[in-house]
Amino acid sequence: MLKDKTSSAIVAVSDIDRARSFYGDTLGLTLAEEGEEGVLVFNTGVTTLVVYVSAEAGTNRANSVVWDCGEEIDAIVADLKGKGVAFEHYTDMDGVTLQGDIHVAGDMKMVWFKDPDGNILHLNKM
Repeated sequence: MLKDKTSSAIVAVSDIDRARSFYGDTLGLTLAEEGEEGVLVFNTGVTTLVVYVSAEAGTNRANSVVWDCGEEIDAIVADLKGKGVAFEHYTDMDGVTLQGDIHVAGDMKMVWFKDPDGNILHLNKM
């Protein structure tokens, strides 16, 4: 039923202008659409990320969005750090070591950070 349908991620924010700046300028996503009622649609790879205003912004305590960055993960992390992004450090994951801001488990690399509303965003290299 849904296997051939395109999906997109959706993130609730409290301030649409602040979100526009973070997702557009800091993360480098291209704004594809701007809705009338506080909705932004950004292109990200072959999918989209919908950002909308909600009183429930930042209440999700799990990953909101994940990007597979492949071999570019180190360069992307360095670029984001240069733009002031602060990364989360999780020290209680078995088999995972922290190398700078990147969590490493064998060939896998993982990074977490939050948007201005506290939504958890995740980068990985599988």
